[in-house]
Amino acid sequence: MRRSRFVVLVSSLLLAVGTALTGAATAQASSLAATGGYVALGDSYSSGVGAGSYISSSGDCKRSTKAYPYLWAAAHSPSTFDFTACSGARTGDVLANQLAPLGASTALVSISVGGNDAGFADVMTTCVTQSDSACVSRINTARAYVDSTLPGKLDSVYSAIRSKAPTARVVVLGYPRFYKLGATCLGLSETKRKAINDASDHLNTALAKRAANHGYAFGDVRTTFTGHEICSGDSWLHSVSWLNIGESYHPKAPGQSGGYLPVLNAND
Repeated sequence: MRRSRFVVLVSSLLLAVGTALTGAATAQASSLAATGGYVALGDSYSSGVGAGSYISSSGDCKRSTKAYPYLWAAAHSPSTFDFTACSGARTGDVLANQLAPLGASTALVSISVGGNDAGFADVMTTCVTQSDSACVSRINTARAYVDSTLPGKLDSVYSAIRSKAPTARVVVLGYPRFYKLGATCLGLSETKRKAINDASDHLNTALAKRAANHGYAFGDVRTTFTGHEICSGDSWLHSVSWLNIGESYHPKAPGQSGGYLPVLNAND
């Protein structure tokens, strides 16, 4: 009986110690995030195009206070926050215009880039305005670019980030699937929708592979956007927006807060 009580007591103490250590580790991680700087790089999916509430000083970059980097910084209070993501950015633009804030004190870097390099805007324009065969053909050209040319461009960006911020945690964010398939929905044909979704998957696979090769985390937002694609009835993505064409096929504010932010939180 005494032995049984002793075992229970020891087990309880070990559980308490384990819980305390887990809590200490979590607190340490949060402390590191709070004491280090955060730099948000990338394209329109990171700047927040489509979410509204654009910061006037950001001009054509259209950085939004509802974008996931701004929301993360507001919640975690990093020691510094530099938001250099810009609408339309390609890998070369990131290298030329966005890396200056990176340094030895940078603790976290987030980035989404690659879609514009692969011709995202032209792909969507072709698929909206032309035939199924023209859409699929343009997508196949983009897929070939993702296979042959994009990996080297991503390597250049990812290597430059590590060179400038040697101790930072780097999170590469991917892109959502755009359409819910098999749903009754006005607009593009099922053939086009499936081809666009498959192309997004193809791009995400390339991004994840390059990120892993550099020791970076890959934030897959396809899971959080599931059920919120265009044609889902609760879309977190703009379809064609004739009033503001630049916001077409970009996340709305709920897509930033419900689709991207939780993925960054899970990988920061």
